[in-house]
Amino acid sequence: MSETHIRETDIFDKPTVTVLDYGSGNIRSAVRALERAGAVVTLSAKPEDVLNADGLVVPGVGAFASVMDELKAVDALRMIGRRVAGGRAVLGICVGMQILFDAGVEHGTHREGMGEWPGTVELLPAPVVPHMGWNTVTAAEGSMLFEGVESERFYFVHSYGVQKWDFEVLQPKMRPPMVTWSEHGAPFIAAVENGPLCATQFHPEKSGDAGARMLRNWVKSLAKVAS
Repeated sequence: MSETHIRETDIFDKPTVTVLDYGSGNIRSAVRALERAGAVVTLSAKPEDVLNADGLVVPGVGAFASVMDELKAVDALRMIGRRVAGGRAVLGICVGMQILFDAGVEHGTHREGMGEWPGTVELLPAPVVPHMGWNTVTAAEGSMLFEGVESERFYFVHSYGVQKWDFEVLQPKMRPPMVTWSEHGAPFIAAVENGPLCATQFHPEKSGDAGARMLRNWVKSLAKVAS
């Protein structure tokens, strides 16, 4: 077997991931981190790339309302919704996580989110914001994302977060989302795992070895589904 054929086979066997390109800051680090985690990565907002990839990563930097406007401008809200409805994997990062909740309130302005999860993104009641730097998390029992890094630190950069979780289980057999917490001034949600829909408030691509392991866990879950 030739070296070229081996490389082509390796690429073919890797899960595909699209990092949503809608104008949100520097996301090249996320692309590189996902490639190192074992994915074939495309940076794009084209519907064929967003809808057909094994996994979609929704990054986010800045204000809640601005990110919602930018996502809407490229029709990303509809495409994310289609993936979620179809049980296709989505990973939100930072504000890309926040917009999945009911609403965000920044500087007195209330803006509706996607409403996938209950909760409002609000200013953290801490003496110093933004919450910038490394912090531990209390990982949900049985977490797929945090397997092997439950006690590690992750890198946060944010002033707002969801501080209350009130999820109503509508059906007895329904499995509620797994919620991971951290704390800065008050407890806030650091990650949610809800079947194919996952998200982190911290930046795994900036979280060293712990973040790399977390991304490998997520990419590995895509490989299982793809196979």
